[in-house]
Amino acid sequence: MPPPRAKLAWDTLLDIEQGTGPLHERLSRALRQAIRSGRLGPGSALPPSRTLALDLGCSRWVVTQAYEQLVAEGYLTARTGSATVVRAVERSEPPRGRATTAAPSTPPTPTPYDLAPGLPDLRAFPRRRWAEAIRAQLSTMPYDQLGYPPLGGTERLRDMLTDYLRRCRGTHTTATEVAVTTGVTDGVTQLGRVLRAEGHTRIAVEDPGWTRLRQALERVGLEPVGIPVDDHGLRVEELVRRTDVRAALVTPAHQFPTGVVLGPERRAALLAWARDVDGVVLEDDYDAEFRYDRRPVGTLQGADPDRVALFGSLSKTLSPALGIGWMVTPGRWTHALRAAPERAPAGPPVLDQLALAAFVEVGGYDRHLRAARQRYRHRRDALVSALEANLPGCTLSGAAAGLHLVLRLVPAVPAAAVVARAETHGVRVADLDGYRMRPDPATPALVLGYGNLPDSAVVPAVERLAAALRAAAAASTASAAASTVGAEETIRTAGTREPASALD
Repeated sequence: MPPPRAKLAWDTLLDIEQGTGPLHERLSRALRQAIRSGRLGPGSALPPSRTLALDLGCSRWVVTQAYEQLVAEGYLTARTGSATVVRAVERSEPPRGRATTAAPSTPPTPTPYDLAPGLPDLRAFPRRRWAEAIRAQLSTMPYDQLGYPPLGGTERLRDMLTDYLRRCRGTHTTATEVAVTTGVTDGVTQLGRVLRAEGHTRIAVEDPGWTRLRQALERVGLEPVGIPVDDHGLRVEELVRRTDVRAALVTPAHQFPTGVVLGPERRAALLAWARDVDGVVLEDDYDAEFRYDRRPVGTLQGADPDRVALFGSLSKTLSPALGIGWMVTPGRWTHALRAAPERAPAGPPVLDQLALAAFVEVGGYDRHLRAARQRYRHRRDALVSALEANLPGCTLSGAAAGLHLVLRLVPAVPAAAVVARAETHGVRVADLDGYRMRPDPATPALVLGYGNLPDSAVVPAVERLAAALRAAAAASTASAAASTVGAEETIRTAGTREPASALD
């Protein structure tokens, strides 16, 4: 391998006004201190003597003298025709902001098998096509679009999203009601802030549900009110009983984390509730693109665009690193969002917005989703088969959709203990209690994500998880037995103890 290129450090701050002595000695002290403090790290290439002299407003001789002095002291290395480079030296003090404790002898190793939910298959990101889309937009976009992104997103991307959501998700909207965001959390935060300004103090949320969205609503001053979820989705009858709530956040296409789909009767009941209370439904279109046993259901927004705000993003279809999402809001709330005193900052970079528009327009996004559905369907089938073979005492739940499923444990085995044991076995999983508003030890369960799990890792990951579960079950049984023995001993001792009166 060729040696790594030196890191250019031409703009390092050097204070040569402090102290006494000739200028070349003050420059030597400033460079020496920058190296010993870590501001100039090993391998940093200093500017040529002429360039630094021009920057400092001094003669070139001053710089060459300082460089030669530090080369002699071992701080720098210089070769004819090459840059003057900082050598590795022992620092006199750690860089500010870093821990002063000694580094571990070996770096921590990542968990080999990551079954935590939340990520798509990052190995399948369409790098070449995305790079081509970026390159094409960079070479053709007008110069006036290189400024700050317009609030709400570029017109081209909003037009594209309008067509795409109408075609694939059955929405009913115009481009004026579509806004580009940095993700679902960003969009929910924006609308939540407006709801609070309009007098809302509480908002119904699914329990269990996505913790990050609940926290985002709390940060804008809305109190989340948990509504239970069962095998048919949000229990709307429980919502109807809450007379203090006129807004609800739901994931009807594929509920997170239970994986159920909101049933047709409850979809109709939820929209009727919103009309009756003059409220609004915030629809997180989570995992809507991935349904394996049938075609995905359409959005609630398409059934009642005056009462539903729709939120989506690329985080589960392409990558969360892109930071691109969208929201479709009813006209009333669109105007309130634009008039809000605390308007959201500019969204994703214009270049990325235009690249996404082009990626969708040429069919690249549709092709990526079709390939992803097939890949995830096969991976889910393999995971289900491996779980049924290795963990016959557990049950699986959740629709054949999305990128995760729920593994329900026997009540005697705490889910938190399994999560801890699994980590020691090299498997990362999530406890369903982590998404509940209140823990429920009586119904322990794990949330298993398979989006970013390689196909070759499915069976070994499940085998390790099964070993961890057996170890957790054995420990739980031993603990229960010890508690029983202790209780029996207490009862036996109490039966032979002298009465209190006899001890007086």
